[in-house]
Amino acid sequence: MEKRSYLLRLAHSRELAARAAENHLHAGFANEAEWRRSLKEEFPRFIPFLTQKCGLEFRGRVLEVGAGAAWLSAELSKLPRVVEVVVTDFSPERLRDQVPKTFRLLNAHEGKITRMAADFHKLDFPNNHFDFVVCSAALHQAANLLVVLRELRRVLKPGGQVVSIREPVWPLMKRKPRPPPNSARAHQRAPTPAYRLEDYRELFSRAGFELRAHRVNLSRGMRYFFDEVVNGLTHARYAFVATKRGRS
Repeated sequence: MEKRSYLLRLAHSRELAARAAENHLHAGFANEAEWRRSLKEEFPRFIPFLTQKCGLEFRGRVLEVGAGAAWLSAELSKLPRVVEVVVTDFSPERLRDQVPKTFRLLNAHEGKITRMAADFHKLDFPNNHFDFVVCSAALHQAANLLVVLRELRRVLKPGGQVVSIREPVWPLMKRKPRPPPNSARAHQRAPTPAYRLEDYRELFSRAGFELRAHRVNLSRGMRYFFDEVVNGLTHARYAFVATKRGRS
């Protein structure tokens, strides 16, 4: 039964990897130009948000899971207290072909970075190994999110933290019916939110984490004040910061 369960997860992960490759890693973007603009102008705003608004101080050994183009690892590698970044994704082709382009565009500190293919349901790292595990728009794609969260907790040091951003969250005023987590509709190219905020809270808690959910607003000018009002109502953007409970 355990082997069959793992094979099902493996098939699911391969399906996701194939879908991403087919769309050239630009899911949710009109074209490559828009992707590059976001890569250089929008995404890097997350780092000061996480350090200043969420009070995080990235340091030590960092693991990124479901890295995709690995822009988050590229930005974290430039922080002085980060000594090592391990970039993982299910697709070896993506790590080989796309990630180096991202590193060049963002001037990553490549001497700190190691790339390796991995399934985040079962990671090949020892217990209590990383100071931080990070991901961007990856958790909602898990075949079994609780299994993934428990695996992330296992590889974290006591007191270590999972930092997850850009996860689709079902807002309070969404009119359409909410698809069940991990359904076909939950994995369309433009991600359809399947989890509510309370779903994430419950899953992180069951996995052994203390969760803080920070509302994300990267807008500027008048748009910033508008987004402050509607965030959580007509759309929902959060950064999840989860701290490992216990000593093991």
